Amino acid sequence: MKQKLFWVLLLALGLRIGAALSVHTYLESAGREFLIAGDAAGYWELGQKLAAGEEYSIYAPPRRAMRMPGYPVFIAASIKLGGNRLLPVRLLQACAGTAACWFVHLLGTLLIDQQTGLLAALLAAVSPTFVGFTPLVLSETLFAATLLISLILMAKLADGWGLIGQGSSNETMQAVPSVRRIWLAVGTGVAVGVACYVRPSWLLTAPLFCAIHLLMTSIGRRHNPTGHTSAMLTAKALECVFVVVGLALTLAPWTIRNSQVIGHAIPTTLWVGPSLYDGLNPEATGDSNMDFFERDNLLARMSEYDMDHEYRRRSWQFVRENPGRAVELGFVKVARFWKPWPNAAQFRQWWLCLIVAAFFVPTILLALLEAVRRRFNLRCLLLTAGPVIYFTVIHSVFVGSLRYRLPAEYPLLILSAAGLIAVRDWFSQRLAASPVSCP
Repeated sequence: MKQKLFWVLLLALGLRIGAALSVHTYLESAGREFLIAGDAAGYWELGQKLAAGEEYSIYAPPRRAMRMPGYPVFIAASIKLGGNRLLPVRLLQACAGTAACWFVHLLGTLLIDQQTGLLAALLAAVSPTFVGFTPLVLSETLFAATLLISLILMAKLADGWGLIGQGSSNETMQAVPSVRRIWLAVGTGVAVGVACYVRPSWLLTAPLFCAIHLLMTSIGRRHNPTGHTSAMLTAKALECVFVVVGLALTLAPWTIRNSQVIGHAIPTTLWVGPSLYDGLNPEATGDSNMDFFERDNLLARMSEYDMDHEYRRRSWQFVRENPGRAVELGFVKVARFWKPWPNAAQFRQWWLCLIVAAFFVPTILLALLEAVRRRFNLRCLLLTAGPVIYFTVIHSVFVGSLRYRLPAEYPLLILSAAGLIAVRDWFSQRLAASPVSCP
């Protein structure tokens, strides 16, 4: 199995390095730096400033809390290692994308078995969208890797969901968390925090996981004959406390920095308001169009903090005054989020759309099939399909795009792999049961 995994990861790395070299060569010949210029240019500038030891801010007037620093730090590390060039960033992301495939294998093995984990890693290795997005100077690939680490730790912490009194390990049954489980809980919070440094939208998963962790323990109490279920529920509550502690400690440096720089203890960014208004305004279409930001120029007369809150106020005012349109926009965004091919005009070539859809449609159908088969295995479903449902809800409010779905597709491929194995086994059984005709 280890040898097979090695070849899968080697394939993943080879495809991603090839994509990085191809994209870099194409952009250089076209006299361009970025395939998707807006966000990429901003990330690149922030990474350059970090590498040079300059103030972490962008644009004029300066926006000091527009982006979380995780991906810019990644770019700064690449600049330190390979110089002020884009190719080293693309190659370093090829390594991050390959690591994400390995994490898919680990998560699949934890939740189902090694065979499923290996096949899921293979699907992730050859996914056209994963390979194609890897060389772009965008945070999706790094976020996917950090997201998967947090899911792996959640899977370990949730190993007793619904099984208390039904064959759980002695460690899971203890009334007080063991030292190992305390560190596991802290590590889970830290992993969620690290992912938030790349994309702050992952923040709510920590309290959601804790709520489900307590709920599943409570459900398991019905099957426990020992009479110590209240103590075990207390133990699980303590684990949740340590998850939150790990998250808080991880985000503390950024929160303290924001308190010192902008005067407010903000644990994420001050770009939530404009992003929210991007999806909820009279001109909104479900796609991103930030023209209003330059047109309004609120930063010319108010602070970054006040600007963020003003756009939040305008967004919810739009919802209150136009509830029907807000709901309609939500469906439009969900449709864009789940579209089988790219939304952006620059990626609308028929052959590219065909390649992306030809991979996505079968894998999502297999995932749906397996979700039905494993409908009572909540641990597996929540940690594989949960992330993509979570982001579907978030981007029904903000803006919708295939790009925002990509990180959550990595764990979803575990269900696709299990579904593919189930279909294969079904066909094998049918062939074995069919009569063999003799000449």
